[in-house]
Amino acid sequence: MSGSPLIPPSPSEETYSASADQGEVFTKDDPFHQFAEWLALAGKSEPNDPNAMALATVDADGLPDLRMVLLKDIDAGGLTFYTNTESAKGEQLALNPKAAICFHWKTIRRQVRFRGGVEPVSDAEADAYFATRARSARIGAWASAQSRPLESRFALEKQIAAKAAHFGIKEVTRPPYWSGYRLVPTQIEFWVNRPFRLHDRLVFTRDRVGAQWKTERLYP
Repeated sequence: MSGSPLIPPSPSEETYSASADQGEVFTKDDPFHQFAEWLALAGKSEPNDPNAMALATVDADGLPDLRMVLLKDIDAGGLTFYTNTESAKGEQLALNPKAAICFHWKTIRRQVRFRGGVEPVSDAEADAYFATRARSARIGAWASAQSRPLESRFALEKQIAAKAAHFGIKEVTRPPYWSGYRLVPTQIEFWVNRPFRLHDRLVFTRDRVGAQWKTERLYP
């Protein structure tokens, strides 16, 4: 194939090795506390959405699917995100309630990966979060048949106008097909950039939810 390469050449090893070492960054024994510390740090430097995460699921044929979503809550139970449950991700999670999540923060040169089972949040949790969304976003949740074919942008705009007229000045309640999911991890891996590509990887694993976490280092 002729023409200019689409991917620019990587920096030389000499340039790469000059990047500053970050020192000790694994400071917490609990992986959720460690993640919260890194997320807070990323929030100070990432220009947009430090809570953006890549969510991987698997379809009925076993083919992986991947998209960016936003983390909306995290606690000792897991990581929570919200979506149309009739979307591609919703259908895939109904068939195979397992997923993987990856955060990558370029400004602090770190990433965190989560793997585990996925469970739906309660109706009360979904209602509470939905009520915090902007009114336009709540109307959009009613108007969009997420992941399904759209004949034109105008068709979506008509649906938005129709739903806005339907609700008028009334409260926009949560659609029955819109809710949240919680990934409950059994594996969490922390990665930090190091000079000479000798990156640090620390992984937390547990046999089952509620079990004690075990840690080990991995080769970069």
